[in-house]
Amino acid sequence: MPIDQRPLAVFLMGPTASGKTALACELSEQFPVELISVDSALVYRGMDIGTAKPDAATLARYPHRLIDIRDPAEPYSAADFRQDAVAAMQGITAKGKVPLLVGGTGLYFRALQQGLSQLPVADPAIRERLTSEATALGWSALHERLRQKDPAAAGRIGPNDAQRIQRALEVIELTGRPLSDQQQGGNGLRFPWRVLKLALLPADRAPLHVRIAQRFDAMVAANFLDEVRALRTRGDLHEDLPAIRAVGYRQAWEYLDGQSDAATFRDRGIFATRQLAKRQITWLRSELDARVLDPDRPLLRERARDALQLFLGEPM
Repeated sequence: MPIDQRPLAVFLMGPTASGKTALACELSEQFPVELISVDSALVYRGMDIGTAKPDAATLARYPHRLIDIRDPAEPYSAADFRQDAVAAMQGITAKGKVPLLVGGTGLYFRALQQGLSQLPVADPAIRERLTSEATALGWSALHERLRQKDPAAAGRIGPNDAQRIQRALEVIELTGRPLSDQQQGGNGLRFPWRVLKLALLPADRAPLHVRIAQRFDAMVAANFLDEVRALRTRGDLHEDLPAIRAVGYRQAWEYLDGQSDAATFRDRGIFATRQLAKRQITWLRSELDARVLDPDRPLLRERARDALQLFLGEPM
């Protein structure tokens, strides 16, 4: 059997608040790896507190590529990520180092490794009609319609994620096929790196839920609402932008609009984060070639280190 000569890469994946960043930083001190962020919210500048973005001191010591590369007014897609990530990985590999990609955006990991299928271009007439229906019925009703037509896509898309619900229904109308089926297609090309996948999957979600609540409260105490106020004062941002739909930001935006009180804002923010974690865990369980590590087990770091040592060779 021929030896796989592809360069090496590591995917460190996990739900929000599972400790991915801290573990990645520790591993970068022991192995010849350089870090690439795989997070659809960390790409945006000025969104630091609500995204749990590593602070300036951490990023100075442990640089992460693909953080702070977009203005919140600029959408960033899985296709954009794939292009940027491949370029970053090529640069790291050319230096004789190993890319370690760390994050929780499953769509980005999948687009990177499997490629993107060719989906139809947007149809303004269909989009306008779906928007009108959502105004009359609510996006939750359209999410239920999506669940009936494409349960897999509905399971990944939140009931308030207007843009993705609209796009999924639009694709179904244009092609007659579920979006989830078409996203499986990829580009048919072999991924240029040989990958070790590490998935932080909690056996018990209770500690994860505690960390999510604690982190949300810490964000609020660190002036998260002031961060959102600063975004609002720009005047060019609105709730339909991907950046503002990020978990926590949508709930804060609604609170500052007077749509909820402080207690409801907290409850909604924590609930939305828990729902995000649930979707991330569901996706991770589909990654059958990943090595599963429980973030709440005492030997997490030792097992992650052993896996990298076996894959890469002796640590630095």
